[in-house]
Amino acid sequence: MPEVDASLTAVFAADGPLAQRIPGFHSRPQQLDMAQAVLEAIDGNRVLIAEAETGTGKTLAYLVPALLSGGKVIVSTGTRALQDQLYHRDLPAVRDAIGRPVTIALLKGRANYVCHHHLERTLAEGLLDFAEQVPQLRAIERFAARHASGDRAMLAEVPEDAPVWQKVTSTRDNCLGSRCEHHDKCFVLNARRNALKADLVVVNHHLFFADILLKDEGGGELLPACNTVIFDEAHQLPETATLFFGVARSTAQLLEIARDARAELKRLGNDDPALLATLLPLDAACKRLRNTLGDAGQRLPRPQALLEPDFAEALEGLIARLRLAAEHLAAVAGRSEDLARCAERATQALVDVAAWLDGGSPDEVLWLECSTQAVRLQRSPLSVAPVFAGTLAAQPRGWVFTSATLSVAGDFSLFRQQLGLNDATAHHWDSPFDYARQARLYVPTGLPEPSSPTYNAAVVDTLKRVLPLSRGRAFGLFTSLRALRDAARALRQPGACDYPVLVQGEAPRHELLERFKRLGNAVLLGSLSFWEGIDVRGEALSLVLIDRLPFAPPDDPVLAARLEQLRAAGEQPFTAWQVPQAAILLKQGAGRLIRDVDDRGVLVICDPRLIGKGYGRQLRAALPAMPLLRDADEVRQFFDSLTPATSLS
Repeated sequence: MPEVDASLTAVFAADGPLAQRIPGFHSRPQQLDMAQAVLEAIDGNRVLIAEAETGTGKTLAYLVPALLSGGKVIVSTGTRALQDQLYHRDLPAVRDAIGRPVTIALLKGRANYVCHHHLERTLAEGLLDFAEQVPQLRAIERFAARHASGDRAMLAEVPEDAPVWQKVTSTRDNCLGSRCEHHDKCFVLNARRNALKADLVVVNHHLFFADILLKDEGGGELLPACNTVIFDEAHQLPETATLFFGVARSTAQLLEIARDARAELKRLGNDDPALLATLLPLDAACKRLRNTLGDAGQRLPRPQALLEPDFAEALEGLIARLRLAAEHLAAVAGRSEDLARCAERATQALVDVAAWLDGGSPDEVLWLECSTQAVRLQRSPLSVAPVFAGTLAAQPRGWVFTSATLSVAGDFSLFRQQLGLNDATAHHWDSPFDYARQARLYVPTGLPEPSSPTYNAAVVDTLKRVLPLSRGRAFGLFTSLRALRDAARALRQPGACDYPVLVQGEAPRHELLERFKRLGNAVLLGSLSFWEGIDVRGEALSLVLIDRLPFAPPDDPVLAARLEQLRAAGEQPFTAWQVPQAAILLKQGAGRLIRDVDDRGVLVICDPRLIGKGYGRQLRAALPAMPLLRDADEVRQFFDSLTPATSLS
């Protein structure tokens, strides 16, 4: 790499401004090298793939050159939690440390902001589902009246997952846009105006694709105006892009259209019984379609779904009912803005549902997913690379893609292929952590194959054996909700576990993590949503157990279609796609263990394929270089060998 820029050297120096102003900062050569690569990508309008392993300090490595660049920058993150951390903590600290008068803005999706129109309508209707929502609604009313941003994250009094939020926020479907009577004081538009004026804007991937790349409601003005786009947690981009470059239509959305139309009709005096008579059968048609399918959670490709008894007939009936509703809504659209919007929504929904039934193009896969009460019809592109690469080529600027997990042992082929980044410069920076000293990889002997009906029980038995060695202080990461529930039930049997057991879904994630840290000896069980974005430093976390290698289900409709496409092209899909994907996700899970230079711990992977299969060597190579243990006594010896300063007592 060329000589490091003098301004970067000064900022990242051991006695520089970051060291003086940011607690816990210490100079790392990997961090400075990455900052130089990011600065060169920004200055040269180039595309950079930057994989920086845990401990590198990649956040500062891209924020410093972004703030020094002098142009407009968009930073897109994987989660809203990381958005808030960047905006409220990291960015102000770096800006103050380097003394740059940079204006920053936080921009979230519209569902994160109170909508004056929907709040007003909900207050007027008074139709709430539960008594507890009454004080919550009043709290939101007071909040909207006095708070400048309208960002619901700023109202701690109402839980983030409270159902009442759905009644007081807007969606892309039900937003009235410029026709809204509250348009001049809209929180969403105010946030976008602030973002347009700011030097650096923090968004998330969903918002980037939904509201910027797809130019939703004018949000596309941000992208042409910026000089640099930085994607943190970039490994999530292919999945997010697939979602937003596709088309989805749920029966829940159809029911919402009918519900909104009925509510507006009630406000107008219920003077159109013919419209009501058109809307009511739509509810029954949605329910009938759901009843033709089996258990919740199943995902079926279109050809298989059409073979389900009565499904095709029910879908045709739903389309007929939707067509009548759309026509009648269009006829009365002039009566109010809400009815006009409902008419537009119904018309577009009709187009999408009918297109799904008619079949798609060769470059997309059509499938459906069932929830407990709804059916979602989805059209997904087989590849987002052409569209995404075209976006990059059409708008030259600095594009930076960074994450701790973008490659498999330094091979970026899969990530390049997924996003069409064939000409991008790619760099990898090793972690500064000493894994050979700080950690061990334990793969137990004697476990059955994951296909065995006794496998889940064997995993739980392994967890029971290792928890006393680590004195709790453990994450159990599972690849399925069923395995997670089995483990939780087994550990909570009398006498099975001497430590507090916390389980995903029993409380909000942030609350579970706070309890885990506070208890100091707990066991937290989670599924794939806990495999990344979790940062627990110190002795509260000393063991991470992964139940099996995280291969995606081969019967997933989108994955199956992509694998077939690879097979038709003469490639080996298991080697070219499934193993690299599993390796990246395995690295994410393993990355929860060591988060600081003083951390010590054991990574337990129960899957015998990691040792017994040929591809296991490739998966092990993707993990940090930790000594391999095969016996529980070796795990005990490792914990016993820790010095008093880092012991687990």
